[in-house]
Amino acid sequence: MQLHFTVESDRGERALPAAIGQLVIAGWAGRDRAAIEHHIDELAAIGVPRPSAVPLYYRVAAQQLTQDEQVQVVGDGSSGEVEAFVFALGGTLYVSVASDHTDRKLEAHSVALSKQVCPKPVARAAWPMAEVQDHWDELQIRSRIVEHGAIVAYQDGTLASLRTAEELIAGYSGTLADGTGMTCGTVGVIGGIRPAGVFEMELHDPRRGRTIRHRYHVNVLPEVA
Repeated sequence: MQLHFTVESDRGERALPAAIGQLVIAGWAGRDRAAIEHHIDELAAIGVPRPSAVPLYYRVAAQQLTQDEQVQVVGDGSSGEVEAFVFALGGTLYVSVASDHTDRKLEAHSVALSKQVCPKPVARAAWPMAEVQDHWDELQIRSRIVEHGAIVAYQDGTLASLRTAEELIAGYSGTLADGTGMTCGTVGVIGGIRPAGVFEMELHDPRRGRTIRHRYHVNVLPEVA
């Protein structure tokens, strides 16, 4: 999948075309058992079975990645999840923010399929991993949804509650091959998992005072038998 990023670094900005040929979703990526159990309980409330192991690595077709501001899904049972998104190009790691948009109805049957059938929106900005790796735990991920016409906080937490990108990459393949992207886990939602027509997400670096943001609208296609 051909994506186009603007790399924001201490040296300024530059364009970065990115051909991503492999996409990995790192699931159940909480750093401590309590955080994992919280997310497992959230999903159990909507019928999702417990995972066989943690973390788990789901392969999803790279063509599901999109930087569009409009996405289409079948049925009204899907929702977003804000996650740090790490990708490798030319031997260099970069980080952005993405949404592991997931079909919650299908998730009760198969987590892997529920992830595959939905687009994975990604922001258009990225940072060099080298500029955030030493304070990874301080990075904040947040999401908001539009609900009843109002913008509502949906997720808010730091990456300290999740396994580091370095640990997740090591657990998957040791190193991240060029052209591979990986989402790095999410934080709990505020008020329960639920669909929304608009999803806003951000990755914030408090040390450098910069933020990557992306907003997308969800267009629901009819679910017919």
